Amino acid sequence: MAKDQNRKNDSPLGKVVGDREQRKLRAQRDKRSVWSGFGLFGLVGWSIAVPTLLGAALGVWLDKHYKEDFSWTLSLLVAGLILGCLIAWNWVRKEDREIHKNNEDANE
Repeated sequence: MAKDQNRKNDSPLGKVVGDREQRKLRAQRDKRSVWSGFGLFGLVGWSIAVPTLLGAALGVWLDKHYKEDFSWTLSLLVAGLILGCLIAWNWVRKEDREIHKNNEDANE
């Protein structure tokens, strides 16, 4: 009931945007399929692979230009891997929260 009262006070643009958002969320909730699961795997994979490869490439460049006792390539490869895992974990956690929120909204 409180949602309906808040909607009456919204501007016309806010109502249109809110209605579109609700339709979009319903469509997302209803369209869970195998392909969306594969898309999730791909997105998580790329979010790990890109920072790892960028770290390795920067490390190779630094190894060529700035000689040190340690390997820039290995150090930045590990740093890129850790960064990529943190990005992927954060994204998956955000998606999980959104899915649970949508399920709770649908059950109300």
